[in-house]
Amino acid sequence: MALLLLIGAASVPLSSRLMASSDGNADSAQRTRATLKPAAAASPDIPFIDYDLQAEQLLLDLANQARAQAGAPPLKLDAGLSRAARAHAETMFAARQLSHQFDGEPSLPQRLAAATQTQLDQEGENVALDFDAADGHKHLMLSPPHRANLLNSAYNVVGLGVVRSGDRLYIVQDFGHALPSYSAAEVKDRVAATVTQARHQANQPALARSDLPTADDAACSMAQADKLGTSPVRQLAQRYTVLTYTSLHPETLPGNASHILSGHNLRSFSVGACYARTSTYPTGVYWVVLSLD
Repeated sequence: MALLLLIGAASVPLSSRLMASSDGNADSAQRTRATLKPAAAASPDIPFIDYDLQAEQLLLDLANQARAQAGAPPLKLDAGLSRAARAHAETMFAARQLSHQFDGEPSLPQRLAAATQTQLDQEGENVALDFDAADGHKHLMLSPPHRANLLNSAYNVVGLGVVRSGDRLYIVQDFGHALPSYSAAEVKDRVAATVTQARHQANQPALARSDLPTADDAACSMAQADKLGTSPVRQLAQRYTVLTYTSLHPETLPGNASHILSGHNLRSFSVGACYARTSTYPTGVYWVVLSLD
């Protein structure tokens, strides 16, 4: 599983209001990225003053009011996402340009992963330039892609960054869908419960669970290599039928698992798991080794 990042941006003279939005979905197989180069400043330099905390709070309140009216759950402020949003707002101010990714700047998933320990499987971003927070929210809601981010019922956390420069506000809203945080033992228990359920659905007797001492090490070897095929996994495959995969949802097995788990000759199984953030999965993923005997 991977993340798909779709970026749309609008750029007009800084004397006008500007907005841009992006959204991500972890169910897609590839990530695409648009890199926007900062344009030359279209207005005189104005010294950076500070983050506008009141504007950030008002934007959160207005977003949650709109979500309540739309029947969407409220967004919870995430401190890490706010750090990422503020850093990006300051970058936009320095460039005098709106963008989701400037030259040399990490992508949105990478920026969020570096700023928060919250595990996300979806993310999105709105950026805007306006004269006050209320107008900023109003104009974002009038734009279909930005409104979609603000009212997306899948999002449950948000980070807000507002940089005030004279009478202008550089606004960043970083959205995410936060997942429960499981320990390795909890991940393995959830995988094991799904294996038992799959055997029941196949009208086959339950398998005995006997986790191998090397199972977790094999899973972590995949995380360290950022790939499924590693030497420890191949060693297990010499003795067992081995399924290796990555997942953000431990209760979900890979597509080919049901057929394999319905086998008549299976007697036992082992689960190894390791959580890690990698280049392929910057916001983190569980690496799982399921061995069948």
